[in-house]
Amino acid sequence: MGDEKLKGGCICGQVRYQLKEKPLFTQACHCKDCKVLTGSSYVVNSSVLENTLTVEGEVSSTELKAGSGAPCKTYFCVKCGTYVYADYDSAVKRFTLRTKTLDNSHKFPPQVHIFIKNKDPWLNLSKDVICFEEMYDPKKVWPEDSLKRYSEYLKDNS
Repeated sequence: MGDEKLKGGCICGQVRYQLKEKPLFTQACHCKDCKVLTGSSYVVNSSVLENTLTVEGEVSSTELKAGSGAPCKTYFCVKCGTYVYADYDSAVKRFTLRTKTLDNSHKFPPQVHIFIKNKDPWLNLSKDVICFEEMYDPKKVWPEDSLKRYSEYLKDNS
């Protein structure tokens, strides 16, 4: 990606952000919580390292319970309510960015579908994307480059 910065933001434009590097991984989640939170059949999220995300504009947050039962802090624009990113567990030092808030989100299609046990029955998924009944093990699924970047980040920031 070089010096190019990925940019995105909320629907009203009050919140804008930049990423210093491409996301680690992008997935479509069909869990019941994501469906309720978005009012849609699934959500597309990208994992990003917390030190790669710079946010400008006023965001607020609320704490929810993730499907695992662990706390999840979601961040959204105070003006329009667009949910921009979440911190599912600050111990892992990565955020989950709403992929469709990226200006060029088409460059980051889902690499997997997760929690398809809750998929809407009328929704047909591409055979080209791996599907998981629930969650997956990132060590087995993420690309080698992403695992390396994540591992280096954890080592440098522990």
